[in-house]
Amino acid sequence: MTTSPRDPPPAVPPVAESPRRRRRARRRRLLLAAVAVAVVGALWLGGAADLLSFETLREHRDALQQWVAARRGLAAALFVLAYAAAVAASLPGAVWLTLAGGFLFGTVAGAALAVAGATAGAVVVFLLAGSLLREPWRRRAGPALACMEDGFRRDAFSYLLVLRLVPLFPFWLVNLVPALLGVPLRPYVLATVLGIIPGAVVYAGVGNGLDAVFAAGGRPDLSLLSRPEILLPLLGLALLALVPVAWRRWRTRHDR
Repeated sequence: MTTSPRDPPPAVPPVAESPRRRRRARRRRLLLAAVAVAVVGALWLGGAADLLSFETLREHRDALQQWVAARRGLAAALFVLAYAAAVAASLPGAVWLTLAGGFLFGTVAGAALAVAGATAGAVVVFLLAGSLLREPWRRRAGPALACMEDGFRRDAFSYLLVLRLVPLFPFWLVNLVPALLGVPLRPYVLATVLGIIPGAVVYAGVGNGLDAVFAAGGRPDLSLLSRPEILLPLLGLALLALVPVAWRRWRTRHDR
């Protein structure tokens, strides 16, 4: 039997995964999970969360400034790595790292480094969750998850951008859930970067002015994002991010 160049190629039946390959994949997932748990446990038990505080920054500010001035490139790289580790381990107090970035590197550079570190940490959580948790989650959730996955993936960028701009849920949760719902990596990364820039700039700007706070013996005001002059523009950006979703919904109903 011959086929013309215009004929579609014959369908190839899917190759069933062998039991040995499934066992190897399961062992790899277990090993990866063990390493992730060990690293996160070491950071928590080692007191890394206690270091992310205003008191730590105030106590070591002179030594940090001198070290950054002498080794700015290395300091920037280590700052991004530390920020990524804090986010990946879901350590509380990452906001103090953003303030430290503004204090040590200035508003623009500090915000950029904070965004890079936070995005890298969020990607680590996303990839680990997708590799370790998605299949067990799908089996447990059953068919009810399929409808939610389709709806979320269709407008993943818009939804994620809103969740990043307006912190309605904890940062770690927004890192985790998209991986369970099968969101592609590209819109996840893009929405994360764009969505955390405003908050990073605000807090890095506060950090850039910490010298005056230290001199006065006070503490910085971390309620800035809830002020109307900052919150309202963020809400406006969130609404704009939902415009494409509303437009697609309207077109779907109109075309029926």
